Amino acid sequence: MKNWLRKHPQVRTIRVAAVDLNGQARGKRIPARFAEKLATEGTRFPFSVLNLDIWGEDIEDSPLVFETGDADGILKPTERGFMPMPWLEAPTALLPIWMFHEDGRPYEGDPRQALAAVVNRYKALGLTPVVAMELEFFLIDDSGKTLQVPSSPRSGKRRKAAEILSIRALDAFDTFFTDLYDACEAMDIPGDTASSEAGLGQFEINLMHQEDALRAADDAWLFKMLVKGLARRHGFAASFMAKPYPEYSGNGLHTHFSVIDQEGNNVFSNGGPEGSEMLRHAIAGCLHAMHDSALVFAPHANSYERLVPDAHAPNAICWAYENRTSAIRVPSGSPAARRIEHRTAGGDVNPYLMLTAILGAALIGIEGKMQPPAPITGNAYAMDLPLIPATWEEAIDVFEQSKIMPQIFSKELIRNLVMTKRQELHYMAELSPTERTEIYLDTV
Repeated sequence: MKNWLRKHPQVRTIRVAAVDLNGQARGKRIPARFAEKLATEGTRFPFSVLNLDIWGEDIEDSPLVFETGDADGILKPTERGFMPMPWLEAPTALLPIWMFHEDGRPYEGDPRQALAAVVNRYKALGLTPVVAMELEFFLIDDSGKTLQVPSSPRSGKRRKAAEILSIRALDAFDTFFTDLYDACEAMDIPGDTASSEAGLGQFEINLMHQEDALRAADDAWLFKMLVKGLARRHGFAASFMAKPYPEYSGNGLHTHFSVIDQEGNNVFSNGGPEGSEMLRHAIAGCLHAMHDSALVFAPHANSYERLVPDAHAPNAICWAYENRTSAIRVPSGSPAARRIEHRTAGGDVNPYLMLTAILGAALIGIEGKMQPPAPITGNAYAMDLPLIPATWEEAIDVFEQSKIMPQIFSKELIRNLVMTKRQELHYMAELSPTERTEIYLDTV
């Protein structure tokens, strides 16, 4: 980390940031001359900071606040180290951090620590998850009373329709995407293919697979910050909120994962198109936990506007081969790359909690040698299938009462997330749809 700063003497300030339950970056700004102490000793802030609501407010009656004197945790740098923040005008470095207790124990309310705990359970079995993600987002002109697609910097025109896989739509914002790829390179985020999607001004960028689930979650978290910040530099907004436009498809965050053994073999592959028994066990675990973990995949009021039939967002608990109407899809292709695509989550999720829920559920299936129902064929929206919760309130209740979630998440994280969402549910009820959109557009 010291070498990075020596190579970048132009950096004047440091941001240290940890991820809270809503996926927000919480931290501090520090002059660069104090960075060496920061890198070696870390910093402190209250445990309660990782458990704020979407407005950044304390959770009322939280045991982390007055009951314990709002005690501090210790925040130490993650393996990521320093990286540039290309969306800011002044040369600035970001240092991702995560939270521990005074005695060195991981803080169980930290989303990154939750994912680390699940990854360690895989390691104990000699297994390693391999993860890739596809992130959808909208470019939006939010300067007026009505949201609309930004004017193209090249033509000055606004496209009034969605353009699926349109090269023209990508080229209309070529300057933005060129800067975005340059910034991904600078931050070591593996941004791969970009495509235009079904929504108005909607795009998707794939992040390449990683044999480190923590790094994959880091990539997604950092990528969301980067896209939103860089868009503002270009004069418009970028949003990962689940459903900014009622009449268009929403933003998803699809996760592809496989599992390798100590020799590097994909345990989901049996050399054929159907995949191995281990693949079926993992699918069964994902289906088993999907209903109860809906709050993780759809964490906000707006999330449930995306999860409706015929909107390219699966709400039925089922799996299939090469079928995008199912929640769990097994893509075709080389048997050596056999994997699961988990399609339920919206773009508004916390990537760490999402991956914890997915990989934790798959592990339950693997350890229990669970068997899934038969794969579906055809349109899942037209079938009588079990569904995930249809409302935010139901998802909160189900998550809190679940007997499955404590097998994946700590009791403290479950409590903190439920308290957070109940507070948000209460105050969101007082707001108009327009006011809710204003909150979610830039935050999630």
